[in-house]
Amino acid sequence: MDILTVGVSVLFALNIVFAIIIIFLERRDPAATWAWLLILFFVPFVGFVVYMVFGQNLSRKRLFDWDGIKKVGIEDMISNQVRAIRNHKFLFQDENVEENRDLIYMHLVNNDAVFTQDNELEILTDGDEKFERLFEDIEQATDHVHVQYYIFRKDGLGQRFIELLRRKAEEGVTVRFLYDDLGSRSLARRHFRELTDAGGEIGIFFPSRIPYVNLRLNYRNHRKMVVIDGNIAYTGGFNIGDEYLGLSRKFGPWRDTHLRIVGSSVDVLQTRFFLDWNQASKERRVGFEPRYFPEKTLEGTTPVQIVSSGPDSEWEQIKNGYLKLITSARESVYIQTPYFIPDASLLDALRVAALSGKDVRIMIPNKPDHIFVYWATYWYMGELLKAGARFYIYDHGFIHSKTMVVDHKVSSVGTANIDVRSFRLNFEVNAFIYHRETSNELARIFEKDMEASWEMTMERYKARSRWIRFKESISRLLSPIL
Repeated sequence: MDILTVGVSVLFALNIVFAIIIIFLERRDPAATWAWLLILFFVPFVGFVVYMVFGQNLSRKRLFDWDGIKKVGIEDMISNQVRAIRNHKFLFQDENVEENRDLIYMHLVNNDAVFTQDNELEILTDGDEKFERLFEDIEQATDHVHVQYYIFRKDGLGQRFIELLRRKAEEGVTVRFLYDDLGSRSLARRHFRELTDAGGEIGIFFPSRIPYVNLRLNYRNHRKMVVIDGNIAYTGGFNIGDEYLGLSRKFGPWRDTHLRIVGSSVDVLQTRFFLDWNQASKERRVGFEPRYFPEKTLEGTTPVQIVSSGPDSEWEQIKNGYLKLITSARESVYIQTPYFIPDASLLDALRVAALSGKDVRIMIPNKPDHIFVYWATYWYMGELLKAGARFYIYDHGFIHSKTMVVDHKVSSVGTANIDVRSFRLNFEVNAFIYHRETSNELARIFEKDMEASWEMTMERYKARSRWIRFKESISRLLSPIL
């Protein structure tokens, strides 16, 4: 009994120390603090081990070594645009875009998100179509191919992709491939031996220092980007794997949204890739070379800002962009997201928009990908249903699309989900699009997806079982740390 008493006392004392660390040293969001304290209370000591792996921020500043890494290629563009917008001398080619001057300025000043107006966008929503288009562009590459994905699987699609990159490397094309260690945890450098033997380079974002244990798994690079010859870029929701072709038994057909971009925004995505590559591959850093930023000859008409966010920045850039869009809505807000766990500010913005008579529609999948996240989503759904928002449950496979369309005039497509992890912990990238035709097309895609969905009405929501209500309640308590 004495040993047991001593053990319990030690655990109790450690829990108090852990609680002090969380409350006074982390200085995190109060909701997240309470969630972690709840875990510590119910599973003492074990809860702190979970916290150290998934939640701690104490070594956060040491994780992001960006010293000496500059935003190559776009520094002059940034300073010139800031000066012109401040002095009201910036020439907007479309007078409708000027309505979003405040949003454009916010992204430019706080995120170095260059505003470009000469882009041509192609929206890709089907995996076969996206990868066929991507492979065709890579086949035509003559100088370089820069690839970055969160998830890369060495399955049928992955093998085809690596084989294509190997052939391009043998042709003398510079190939750099960057993947996230956690998202692609089944990969090892040996899986890329044929590519590296051909001259390709591999980078791993935050790799494990101990086999099978990654103490930095809380901060992941969730971006998906490909830049080809500095002229064509891809970004959006698709990763590399057979499930993104709809070949997964668990998920079935896969619905996602990706962009093919031609124009000056390619330079911004190129710079974003360099920043991530240089952080992951410090011994092979890439600097400014004119061949990576060729002169753009296409005269597109789509205004775009490429906005990135992550735990290395002070502000939640993409979330702030969402907030600005929602609060500026005059008619409608359409959102597609696989995970819907908004923080208090985003929840309030959507609630106020719905209460103000705006047409707020949110589409989520019918298949749970992460159980706690899925049931937490149901609780937030109930809160917004009461305010008059409408929810659509996509029922034709899995919807992984991350889009927002406001008033059919301005929109966002990218990698960020509507959840705390995307806003605060993951490295993400989104394209904010100030173009009526493109936004109209995204709205039409949303409305077509409604035909493959069923609407969760307030009556249906109230009729859910007690078991579902219980799972909602537990998941909601954990939502600040999901």
